[in-house]
Amino acid sequence: MLKLIFWLLLLANAALFAMQKGYLGALYSDGREPTRISKQLQADKIKLVVVDAASVSAAGTAPAPAAASTAAAASVSSAADLAPVACTEIGNFSASEARRFSSQLAERTPTLKFVRREIQEVASHMVYLPSLGSKEAADKKADEVRRLGINDFFVIQDSSALRYGISLGIFKTDEAAQKQVASLAKRGLSGAKVGTRSVSSSKVAFQLRDMGGDAKLAFDKIKIDFPSQEVRSCP
Repeated sequence: MLKLIFWLLLLANAALFAMQKGYLGALYSDGREPTRISKQLQADKIKLVVVDAASVSAAGTAPAPAAASTAAAASVSSAADLAPVACTEIGNFSASEARRFSSQLAERTPTLKFVRREIQEVASHMVYLPSLGSKEAADKKADEVRRLGINDFFVIQDSSALRYGISLGIFKTDEAAQKQVASLAKRGLSGAKVGTRSVSSSKVAFQLRDMGGDAKLAFDKIKIDFPSQEVRSCP
């Protein structure tokens, strides 16, 4: 029994000695940070690097100098590719609109040449039969028109050159008036004509010469503020 106790004590002392010398270190790890670091390869060369989030964001969003130069060159090229147009007309403006348009044009394109043109805009068109010369002749013609089944008319009795003529309709556009003339002819009434019934107040159109490049781009932007105005070739 004493021998057994002796050998157990001897083994315990031997195990304690081996632990102190580190002979049993490969068999287990205590999990503590100093122990793990001491076992890393070249642990003394590990460095902590601090990264600035603002610089990372700027680096991710700022365009490269080459890309910015390319975009600028493309913009200049697109303006240069717009060949000058000999003459472009835009209108018809009221007096107040004309002042506003010419002001923007002078401000944004000071070197662009333009000419202001006054226009008399037709307000309406009348389909009519010319004067019959007397009331009796006009009444007789009116009876003939009724017999053709046409009832939308009246005898003109003012002091104009059309007195004792017959009005067969008032139309906003010349195209609509011409269609009425054709329709009346199909129903057997010939000799109808189209004339201007009234003229509106003067309108203004602008003719722009040799417009191209940056001037054309500026004009297109100004035009957005005047959506109802027609752009056309100069007459």
